[in-house]
Amino acid sequence: MKDDVQKTTNENVDATMRSFEGATKATQTIAGEIADYTRRSFEYGAKTMEKLLGSKSPDKAFEVQIEYAKAAYESYVSHATKLGQLYADLGQEAFKSYQDFAGKLTPVK
Repeated sequence: MKDDVQKTTNENVDATMRSFEGATKATQTIAGEIADYTRRSFEYGAKTMEKLLGSKSPDKAFEVQIEYAKAAYESYVSHATKLGQLYADLGQEAFKSYQDFAGKLTPVK
Protein backbone atom coordinates (compact mmCIF):
# COMPACT_ATOMS: atom_id res chain seq x y z
CA MET A 1 0.00 0.00 0.00
CA LYS A 2 2.76 2.45 0.97
CA ASP A 3 4.64 1.67 -2.26
CA ASP A 4 1.49 2.30 -4.30
CA VAL A 5 0.97 5.68 -2.68
CA GLN A 6 4.63 6.60 -3.24
CA LYS A 7 4.46 5.48 -6.88
CA THR A 8 1.24 7.44 -7.46
CA THR A 9 2.75 10.53 -5.83
CA ASN A 10 5.87 10.27 -7.99
CA GLU A 11 3.79 9.85 -11.15
CA ASN A 12 1.71 12.89 -10.19
CA VAL A 13 4.84 14.99 -9.70
CA ASP A 14 6.18 13.79 -13.06
CA ALA A 15 2.88 14.64 -14.76
CA THR A 16 2.95 18.10 -13.23
CA MET A 17 6.51 18.72 -14.41
CA ARG A 18 5.69 17.58 -17.96
CA SER A 19 2.66 19.85 -17.91
CA PHE A 20 4.79 22.86 -16.97
CA GLU A 21 7.35 22.03 -19.65
CA GLY A 22 4.70 21.85 -22.37
CA ALA A 23 2.99 25.02 -21.18
CA THR A 24 6.30 26.88 -21.07
CA LYS A 25 7.15 25.94 -24.66
CA ALA A 26 3.68 26.88 -25.89
CA THR A 27 3.78 30.18 -24.00
CA GLN A 28 7.17 31.01 -25.52
CA THR A 29 5.76 30.31 -28.98
CA ILE A 30 2.78 32.58 -28.30
CA ALA A 31 5.03 35.38 -27.02
CA GLY A 32 7.23 35.05 -30.12
CA GLU A 33 4.21 35.27 -32.41
CA ILE A 34 2.91 38.36 -30.63
CA ALA A 35 6.31 40.06 -30.81
CA ASP A 36 6.63 39.22 -34.51
CA TYR A 37 3.13 40.54 -35.27
CA THR A 38 3.84 43.74 -33.35
CA ARG A 39 7.10 44.30 -35.22
CA ARG A 40 5.50 43.69 -38.62
CA SER A 41 2.54 45.94 -37.80
CA PHE A 42 4.81 48.76 -36.71
CA GLU A 43 6.97 48.46 -39.83
CA TYR A 44 3.95 48.41 -42.12
CA GLY A 45 2.44 51.40 -40.31
CA ALA A 46 5.70 53.35 -40.71
CA LYS A 47 5.82 52.55 -44.44
CA THR A 48 2.21 53.63 -44.80
CA MET A 49 2.94 56.91 -43.03
CA GLU A 50 5.80 57.55 -45.46
CA LYS A 51 3.43 56.91 -48.37
CA LEU A 52 0.85 59.26 -46.86
CA LEU A 53 3.40 62.03 -46.40
CA GLY A 54 4.54 61.55 -49.99
CA SER A 55 1.03 61.67 -51.42
CA LYS A 56 0.57 64.41 -53.98
CA SER A 57 -3.22 64.54 -53.79
CA PRO A 58 -6.03 63.82 -51.35
CA ASP A 59 -7.21 61.02 -53.63
CA LYS A 60 -3.82 59.31 -53.43
CA ALA A 61 -3.75 59.72 -49.63
CA PHE A 62 -7.22 58.22 -49.37
CA GLU A 63 -6.12 55.30 -51.56
CA VAL A 64 -3.11 54.67 -49.29
CA GLN A 65 -5.37 54.70 -46.21
CA ILE A 66 -7.79 52.23 -47.77
CA GLU A 67 -4.93 49.94 -48.75
CA TYR A 68 -3.52 50.13 -45.21
CA ALA A 69 -6.87 49.45 -43.53
CA LYS A 70 -7.53 46.42 -45.73
CA ALA A 71 -4.05 44.94 -45.18
CA ALA A 72 -4.13 45.65 -41.43
CA TYR A 73 -7.51 43.94 -41.09
CA GLU A 74 -6.40 40.86 -43.04
CA SER A 75 -3.19 40.65 -41.04
CA TYR A 76 -5.09 40.95 -37.75
CA VAL A 77 -7.61 38.24 -38.66
CA SER A 78 -4.82 35.92 -39.74
CA HIS A 79 -2.85 36.59 -36.57
CA ALA A 80 -5.91 36.17 -34.32
CA THR A 81 -6.69 32.83 -35.95
CA LYS A 82 -3.12 31.65 -35.47
CA LEU A 83 -3.09 32.78 -31.83
CA GLY A 84 -6.40 31.04 -31.22
CA GLN A 85 -4.90 27.78 -32.43
CA LEU A 86 -1.78 28.30 -30.32
CA TYR A 87 -3.88 28.92 -27.20
CA ALA A 88 -5.93 25.79 -27.94
CA ASP A 89 -2.68 23.84 -28.29
CA LEU A 90 -1.49 25.32 -24.98
CA GLY A 91 -4.59 24.03 -23.21
CA GLN A 92 -4.23 20.57 -24.71
CA GLU A 93 -0.54 20.43 -23.90
CA ALA A 94 -1.07 21.59 -20.31
CA PHE A 95 -3.56 18.81 -19.57
CA LYS A 96 -2.07 16.04 -21.72
CA SER A 97 0.21 14.69 -18.99
CA TYR A 98 -2.71 14.70 -16.52
CA GLN A 99 -4.88 12.82 -19.01
CA ASP A 100 -2.13 10.24 -19.43
CA PHE A 101 -1.76 10.01 -15.65
CA ALA A 102 -5.52 9.67 -15.12
CA GLY A 103 -5.64 7.00 -17.81
CA LYS A 104 -3.19 4.92 -15.80
CA LEU A 105 -5.33 5.21 -12.67
CA THR A 106 -8.68 4.61 -14.32
CA PRO A 107 -9.34 0.94 -15.11
CA VAL A 108 -10.41 0.28 -18.68
CA LYS A 109 -13.40 -2.02 -19.12
